[in-house]
Amino acid sequence: MGIYLSSPKTDKFSEDGGNDRLSYGLSSMQGWRATMEDAHAAYPDLDDSTSFFGVYDGHGGKAVAKFCAKYLHQQVLKHEAYAAGDLSTPARRAFLRMDEMMRGQRGWRELAILGDKIDKFSGMIEGFIWSPRSTDTNEQTGDWRSEEGPHSDFPGPTCGSTACVVIIRDKQLTVVNAGDSRCVLSRKGLACNLSKDHKPDLEIERERILQAGGFIQVGRVNGSLNLTRAIGDVEFKQNKSLPAERQIVTANPDITTFELCEDDEFLVIACDGIWDCMSSQQLVDYVREQLHTESKLLAICERVFQRCLAPSAGGEGCDNMTMILVQFKKSSPSSSSDGSAICGVRSTL
Repeated sequence: MGIYLSSPKTDKFSEDGGNDRLSYGLSSMQGWRATMEDAHAAYPDLDDSTSFFGVYDGHGGKAVAKFCAKYLHQQVLKHEAYAAGDLSTPARRAFLRMDEMMRGQRGWRELAILGDKIDKFSGMIEGFIWSPRSTDTNEQTGDWRSEEGPHSDFPGPTCGSTACVVIIRDKQLTVVNAGDSRCVLSRKGLACNLSKDHKPDLEIERERILQAGGFIQVGRVNGSLNLTRAIGDVEFKQNKSLPAERQIVTANPDITTFELCEDDEFLVIACDGIWDCMSSQQLVDYVREQLHTESKLLAICERVFQRCLAPSAGGEGCDNMTMILVQFKKSSPSSSSDGSAICGVRSTL
């Protein structure tokens, strides 16, 4: 089987929800791709005042994206700085922690389960008989204790995933991004990119790649990867003289902190399967148009996929597609401003 199907899979996984601060809808669709490698996370009530949304676009396999969807938000929650009101420190640590957790026997076992390479009933994994001590998807991360086994020296996965995460606490919005998935805010109809696509043509990315001993060929890292930051992709993180933040490919995210105001209508988090087909402004315009007649946010996500889906295999519109649409609920008139609120943005590399 090649990378494309003979006809696209247009079945969609969709859900919606919300609370007194926001509503959300999300959807994902395999499309023309032979496999579905995207994953997502949506927790409108991560705690009493905090919401968490994430899009994870896998490449080379689905296991890393699914690992992030399962564990990244848990690592944010458990960090001691989270309860003190700091979101940036726990988020950055959680991104880097994913690579650490995916090493060794326990990391290999979990990735094998998530990548469907393990028979959960017989314990057969790629020719080995192995009895997992716990495969319950509801298990807590705890201290992620190491395990002994035939893959104790596993260095980490060769496949990888982007991660674009939005954490909303009261009026503070924190966007944490590694890779080329993207978060876009609509402010009175103006598209505001709250994340940066990490591509080899960016000077800051090029400098890090070259200093770490890598190269860029035909627009790809070492002639292979078309993005420069990702979770996983262990073969690009082998320079033992450099910290994780300075490897050829790094999971170290850009972080943008943003103060929401009354002009802010909704945000979109989506994988590059959407942005290959629509610009940020085009998508904002389309969503605003749809909101005039459609109240179900998941339905709008589904319509975006149909708009982007290519008529035949090959080129733009043939990638997996995942999109989360978050709409902010307006505060009461007594607590709102006259619409001239000033909103600040603070970025951290």
